[in-house]
Amino acid sequence: MGIHTTDSTDPDNQMDPLPTPVTQAGRDGLRALLTRPRSAVIGLDFDGTLAPIVVDPDQARAHPEAVPVLAALAPKVAAVAVVTGRPAGVAVRYGGFAGVPGLEHLVVLGHYGAERWDAVTGTVSAPAPHPGVTAVRAELPGFLDHIGAWHGTWIEEKGRAVAVHTRRADDPQAAFEALRGPLTDLAARNGLIVEPGRMVLELRPPGMDKGVALLEYVRETGAESVLYAGDDLGDLPAFAAVDKLRSDGVPGLLVCSGSAEVTELAERADLVVNGPEGVMALLRGLAAALD
Repeated sequence: MGIHTTDSTDPDNQMDPLPTPVTQAGRDGLRALLTRPRSAVIGLDFDGTLAPIVVDPDQARAHPEAVPVLAALAPKVAAVAVVTGRPAGVAVRYGGFAGVPGLEHLVVLGHYGAERWDAVTGTVSAPAPHPGVTAVRAELPGFLDHIGAWHGTWIEEKGRAVAVHTRRADDPQAAFEALRGPLTDLAARNGLIVEPGRMVLELRPPGMDKGVALLEYVRETGAESVLYAGDDLGDLPAFAAVDKLRSDGVPGLLVCSGSAEVTELAERADLVVNGPEGVMALLRGLAAALD
């Protein structure tokens, strides 16, 4: 699929030009969204898509344009859902999504859909924590020390999951690959799975991923088209969900928030944009096109 070009049907217009998807399926998805916006769902990852990737995830914040752009777009479509591996409440706080006019019906599907925050109520609904997360949380510091993996790695507490980051290591990719097998074994012993990301390995409960979350939400809303934008390996199930919806007759557009770290997503996308800046331009263009 490769590098994607942009064009505009109105070059004299000052709005952001809408990019042209390189696949027919993507062009069909964009056309359906523009033709019937009130029946379209916009699904968006948080980190790397709405928020720039940072070394310390606790310092991540939504792009400055994210809230105003979403507030302009959301009233024109059926629904906007942020689908993230973060706890739903954390994504809401770091995104600044609460109490924003225009985002009254925003939904945040956190922990890959295991948690849900609805702007209309301002509350988070979630199942009971998985006992394996508690066990891994207690074992992980000693585990990393025993295998000599402390240098340059660190643990992120995520409530219903726990993650090990390698971005600060001397060789982040080598550290990531070295830890993948041992952490997968540790997760399996405790009834968990490992979700790989951009220099991070997350140990979390099975049974829910971004694809399951997106499919369930699209079916809940009765949407007739869907756009999903993501940047990471954890977004691949959401891409697969859009492919499934397409096979069921629901047009869809797959957008990669471009990263040289995750080529798998770019290869499967209908459209590659330049990270969160590119996502903002795309969403601005959609909002303007729907005026």
